[in-house]
Amino acid sequence: MSLDPQPLAPALEAAEAAGWTTTVRLDLDGVRGKAELMRRCGGALRLPEWVGGNWDALADALRDLSWLPSTGGGRLVAVTSWREYAAARPGEWETFVEVLEEAVDFWRAEVGGGGPELAVVLAEGGAGPGAGSAAGAPPPAPRLKHRRG
Repeated sequence: MSLDPQPLAPALEAAEAAGWTTTVRLDLDGVRGKAELMRRCGGALRLPEWVGGNWDALADALRDLSWLPSTGGGRLVAVTSWREYAAARPGEWETFVEVLEEAVDFWRAEVGGGGPELAVVLAEGGAGPGAGSAAGAPPPAPRLKHRRG
């Protein structure tokens, strides 16, 4: 599974049609490094205090999700204004995307067991209506080779 940039409006519409009630916008505008990225994740996702500022802690939190309110259905995380960070910190960006991909894959496997599904969308363009990335199941693509360390 891969996160391919897509328009946001179709993702939001698909999530609503599927009965998903939790949508989180993770705005990366102005993020210059990993520490700021982790702070943004913490704020947008309302991460518990035990989540430290490292990749493994973020990965663990995204596999738990008990702390993220849901009234049913799945959860959609829309990542907006990400291109500048991706260009400035490509290694960190690859690792971040890998963490997101692994979380989505984990929850996709758990859906059969009654767990909530998670979708992450990379919003293309602006963050307003009609812009951004799509819901649920982004198109398949090769996994990243980079492993977090």
